Amino acid sequence: MAGCAEKLGRLTSGSQYDVCMPGECMQMLTSGACITYNQNAGGCNRMLKVLLHGSCSYDCAYCPVRLNRSRLAFSPRELTETFLCLYQKNLAGGLFLTSGIPYDTDEVMGELIETARILRGDGYQGYLHLKILPGAQREDIYEAARFADRISLNIETTGESRLRVLSGIKDYAGDIIKRLGWIAEAAPGRHTTQLVIGAAGETDREIFDCVTSLYERVHPSRIYYSAFRALPKTRLALKASTPFWRSRRWYQMDYLIRDYGFSKEELLPLMDEHGALANDDPKALLARGRDPVDPNAASLDDLLHVPGIGAVTARAIIQARERRVIRMPKDLDLPGSCLKRALPYLAFPGGARQATLAGFR
Repeated sequence: MAGCAEKLGRLTSGSQYDVCMPGECMQMLTSGACITYNQNAGGCNRMLKVLLHGSCSYDCAYCPVRLNRSRLAFSPRELTETFLCLYQKNLAGGLFLTSGIPYDTDEVMGELIETARILRGDGYQGYLHLKILPGAQREDIYEAARFADRISLNIETTGESRLRVLSGIKDYAGDIIKRLGWIAEAAPGRHTTQLVIGAAGETDREIFDCVTSLYERVHPSRIYYSAFRALPKTRLALKASTPFWRSRRWYQMDYLIRDYGFSKEELLPLMDEHGALANDDPKALLARGRDPVDPNAASLDDLLHVPGIGAVTARAIIQARERRVIRMPKDLDLPGSCLKRALPYLAFPGGARQATLAGFR
């Protein structure tokens, strides 16, 4: 029987494929536990990511958890006590709890919820993220939402035919899409999902249609993107891994869709005739086809189309120009890296278009 420290190390390692934030990193504790640093987790600075069960009876083609036949697992009480020990020592600031499915989905969901119930009953009021399992019952989803700050279910890929490449067990419409709708009802504004880019051969156009539909229909607070990694002994071990840049471009596309409100019609030309995105900043690609804008007169939408200028900065520029004329780049009060990206797409009073940092220092 594995000791608690060994179990914690192995079950946190197995949780690494669920993403909590873009560009997250892992740190190994002396006990062997992996801690995810997550600055966007509702105030949680360090989050323990862990599997309740380290084995799974599902057949996901890229998943290493299904290869584990050791039945390594925590009981709800054991996991609670282990986490609270780390929390009290300030080694973890929140909990991201997921699980393999070694047996009946409803039983495992019951154990996830029981863990959350014990945690809250023991006085823990910190950040808690619970993963919803494919095919979970509606009442279990609502119960999970009652205890958790955030809940999530991975959509994994873009449709039924693509899911067949990855799993012969899961039903896309029933186990995933229907459950995402229930999750949206149970936790409005408090749910996320994740796509594995490239595992099933989906094109960027397919991803685009899937993502825009999700934001329109179930309104996730955000979508995470992970580049497929070919892992030894999995069914897709010989498939080429997806280059990291592709998931990065999808995070950039996601911002344009979710935060900036770019229209479908505007974004579709970013994909070529094969439905593929270029390895270039999509916002910069769009800006290259537009006239430079005067920050003194540009609308909020026009400012949001300028690379290096986000929603907060765009609103700050609009407020600043009410007090003074923006005559030169330094009046924008942008960080140097953002200003460098923005300058080629801005025109200042007098008709000058400044393309470099020279002349304003």
